[in-house]
Amino acid sequence: MSLDRYGDAAALTPEEGEVQTAELVVNDDVLVKAFALGPGALLDAHEHGDSSNVFHVLEGTVTVLQGEEEERVQAPGVVFHERGVPHGARNDTEDVVVFTASLAPMPGSG
Repeated sequence: MSLDRYGDAAALTPEEGEVQTAELVVNDDVLVKAFALGPGALLDAHEHGDSSNVFHVLEGTVTVLQGEEEERVQAPGVVFHERGVPHGARNDTEDVVVFTASLAPMPGSG
């Protein structure tokens, strides 16, 4: 068994406008989920009241939405989202974008 969990994210192949996900790590104190956004895809803004969230941009350039702000973040990149702050992502490019979202503590664990 490999220690590297990236293979599950690398296997995602979204079409235009599509968001695909894979859970890479799930335990009682953290969730790491991979997101692959096809060209033009949108991950709607949402919030986690009980968890901090960190995006790690692994491939491509993603437009990160946070509160009223948006910023293009190119791989490699890291974006921190405070608890309760709405956040999402959009792919404004012609290439697939891949990033992970790490939530701690695990949502619903408190």
